[in-house]
Amino acid sequence: MPGTPLKFWPWPMALSRRRIKEEKQDIMNTQISLPDPTRNTPISGADIVDPKLYAEQRKELRKAMIPVKAPRRIAVGPDATFYFENYLTMWYQVHEMLHAEKGGEEQLKDELAAYNPLIPNGSELVATLMFEINDPDRRERVLQQLGGVETKAFLRFDDFEVFAVPEMDVERTKETGRTSSVHFLHFPFTQEEAAAFKAETGEITLGIAHPNYNHRAVLNAESLTSLRKDLA
Repeated sequence: MPGTPLKFWPWPMALSRRRIKEEKQDIMNTQISLPDPTRNTPISGADIVDPKLYAEQRKELRKAMIPVKAPRRIAVGPDATFYFENYLTMWYQVHEMLHAEKGGEEQLKDELAAYNPLIPNGSELVATLMFEINDPDRRERVLQQLGGVETKAFLRFDDFEVFAVPEMDVERTKETGRTSSVHFLHFPFTQEEAAAFKAETGEITLGIAHPNYNHRAVLNAESLTSLRKDLA
């Protein structure tokens, strides 16, 4: 009819919105698979899960991580706990930090720089050592007495002793003698030591030989099975 304005339907826009909605739904229907814990390559941006998907499945992922982390948590004495790291524990930690702080790409760069060095390279074990003391006054007294403790941790097996080498990102023991409550430690193995560690059938001991903190723990079979996978 003359004078009647033509009516244009926004099909491209409607299709675009529908496609975006379907893509989002596909993402949310994706089941997150835990990566191979024995990987010894750095985590990259390609390994990071969509934040919304991670938040959606976080509860299930936390449950799945419990049996992974349990045998890698080893108490030595009353106050010290070693948390042995691998690709999977660091992948999980990066995602937890991103979930908590929601800093996007800029934060991701910082997290990867912090946690990638703690992924074992195939010829080492890597651990976070924490002195976990709830009472603040007692914690301060203990840490004041443990200067240099970051160089006193060791693994003993067969005729070998492998001493820890601390991360040198920051000075963990101050000039006053007070040490940090958290240390990042590497246990570097020679090929001979790695072969002996994987083959040893006798006791393997994790310890700290500090004048003010001298304690040992014998590694159980479950812990050994997990830790031996870190060595290529």
